[in-house]
Amino acid sequence: MKYLSHYIISGVLILSGILSYAFYKKSIAEEREILENASYTIVNSWELPTLLDEVSGIAWVNDSTIACIQDENGVIYNFNLNTGEISNDITFGEDGDYEAIALHENDAYVMRSDGRIFEVKSFTSDTVAPRYFDTSFKSKNNMESLTYNPKTKSLVTIAKDKGLDKDRYKGLYSIPLATKILDEKPLFKIDMQAKEFEAFQTKKEEKTFNPSDIAIHPKTGEYYLVDGKKPKLLILSATGTIKRVHELNKYHFAQPESITFSPNGTLYIANEAADGVATLLEVTLKK
Repeated sequence: MKYLSHYIISGVLILSGILSYAFYKKSIAEEREILENASYTIVNSWELPTLLDEVSGIAWVNDSTIACIQDENGVIYNFNLNTGEISNDITFGEDGDYEAIALHENDAYVMRSDGRIFEVKSFTSDTVAPRYFDTSFKSKNNMESLTYNPKTKSLVTIAKDKGLDKDRYKGLYSIPLATKILDEKPLFKIDMQAKEFEAFQTKKEEKTFNPSDIAIHPKTGEYYLVDGKKPKLLILSATGTIKRVHELNKYHFAQPESITFSPNGTLYIANEAADGVATLLEVTLKK
């Protein structure tokens, strides 16, 4: 009897190995097919530490470091691209729903979902004394996007849900650092009924496109906006014209929540863990 149980266990292990190998081959084949049909290529990928399962904002620091925030703690985490680990962290505030980060030289700006922005001067120093300023946005707007425009020396943001205007339009707004006051008029508006959104339109116009972060290409000045609800990447010209919408496959982009560029134009997109692990992806777009 003991030999019979031994054979049964061995058979189960062998069958399990065969099924695992078959599943692995199927997964590789599926990914290859997805990438062949996608309008993007994954150049590099990193699994983020569990501390960043809820990663909600990223910003380029230098060749080895990406600054990250997550939407529960008032902490900036410096993720090391070489080691795949958090090199250090900076506490700037109490727990809260922090959704976006932008950097200007040594200063960090973190946006909370209710529109409040925290200014962290010399954010890499041993001690920080953050200040904050409010915008015209509130919790109902669900703010998740923030970037810095070096040409205008301003922060740029956009509402994820309801905008300040009609539901059909979502405006990109500028916040000059000299005043820290949101401009009343938007830089330009994105039309939720634009033909480029036809495949994504819903009964509620505001849900056609829900920006979860924004970044400006350092060489072209184009605006890149990522949508985490229905994964896609919108590219606007420097003057606000829709250039292209890239659909992002959930195989690679389970929940894309944040985006940034290196100075040479390398694109990075971070995914929340969703049902798996949080990831940081280096992406190139096909023309």
